[in-house]
Amino acid sequence: MVNYYERVRIDKWMWATRIFKTRTIAAEACKKGRIMINGVTIKPSRMIKVGEVIQVRKPPITYSFKVLDLTEHRMGAKLVPGFLENVTTPDQYEILEMNRISGFVDRARGLGRPTKKDRRELEQFTDPGMAGDGFDFDFDFGDPDEDE
Repeated sequence: MVNYYERVRIDKWMWATRIFKTRTIAAEACKKGRIMINGVTIKPSRMIKVGEVIQVRKPPITYSFKVLDLTEHRMGAKLVPGFLENVTTPDQYEILEMNRISGFVDRARGLGRPTKKDRRELEQFTDPGMAGDGFDFDFDFGDPDEDE
């Protein structure tokens, strides 16, 4: 590969190497502090060089990529390995796997859409047919005139 660039904007490079789907999303990630080089958050206009390691935080894990070559032009997925090396630590992938296994079990109550189980419990609680089962609501208040 012939390298025509000495330095490239990080938002362009991350879009070109398919880390992000659009350049706008890559720039937004930089502005939100999700992109770091050497532990320092950077701006989308930051110029990168070959050999730098970029940390990309996509919750729940942080990916790390080493810059092998520079480009400003989007490429096919088969060409990406020539421009970056994934140096993400295995413990980050363990976090991702644990998150995938747990699924929505850790969903905080009240957040998101109710599950089927939640719906059934709610229907069982509010079902009018349940009121007549085992409860005696016959109250004898008597005639109010009798007490006098």
